[in-house]
Amino acid sequence: MRSGIAGAAAATFAANRAQGVVRFGVHRTDGVTRRGDLHESGSLRVRFPSPEDDGLSAMFVNTAGGIAGGDHFEVGITAGEGARLTLTTAAAEKVYRASGAAARLDIALKVAGGAHLSWLPQETILFDRARIHRSFDIDLAEGASLLLCEIVVFGRAAMGETMRHGEFVDRWRMRRGGRLVFAETIRLDGEIGEKLARRAIAGGGCAIGTALIVPGDEALVERIREVSDSFGGEVGISAWNGFAMARFCAQDAARLRADMMAVLGRASIVPLPRLWLN
Repeated sequence: MRSGIAGAAAATFAANRAQGVVRFGVHRTDGVTRRGDLHESGSLRVRFPSPEDDGLSAMFVNTAGGIAGGDHFEVGITAGEGARLTLTTAAAEKVYRASGAAARLDIALKVAGGAHLSWLPQETILFDRARIHRSFDIDLAEGASLLLCEIVVFGRAAMGETMRHGEFVDRWRMRRGGRLVFAETIRLDGEIGEKLARRAIAGGGCAIGTALIVPGDEALVERIREVSDSFGGEVGISAWNGFAMARFCAQDAARLRADMMAVLGRASIVPLPRLWLN
């Protein structure tokens, strides 16, 4: 009897998990970036808020109102030769407490030669006992350019809430011209609050971020370092394998966001999304 009740509860839980998929491509026609076929399903949507001179902007909307344990979202974006695309989110994404399976977020980005893609979502906020596995698979052709940033906030300091326990797994793989040039996986689990307090991890900070810039070289690194006096948190910048990367850690999300904007202002060939400036 108990096994039957447990099975029914598990089936009900699975049936109520949010799922969402967005896949689309853009291409350049007569000097203007146009959207191709678009596939949307579940609670994930994408909108194209305003026309631009030659590029295109897109904004993701999660109608589920956040991400909970067991949810699964997939994003697949292709930028065709010479196209220019900027992607952001309508608001910060909230990842709520999970009582069972972790949530999953799988992102695949493909950029053709001469194309540029900017992936600039607003913050991801993890509530206490949240569990999420996220993956980025990035495929760049030779001559493609990319600006990708992610900010993760552990807890809501403004509400007096901290993240003590949970799980955050972040897997990044980037290929350029078919060759793997960057691979890392970050895993924080268990007593996350205690681990973030350690000097070698976050030194008590509750916000971390990464900016990946392709192409990138030492000249770009030096240009970014010119504004280092304005940083409110810790920022480390380096370049190798033809790309640059900036790492961020701060005591709060607002401070890290300001540092990220300062770096992007030096690195980006396109303006920041308007939602970043509100």
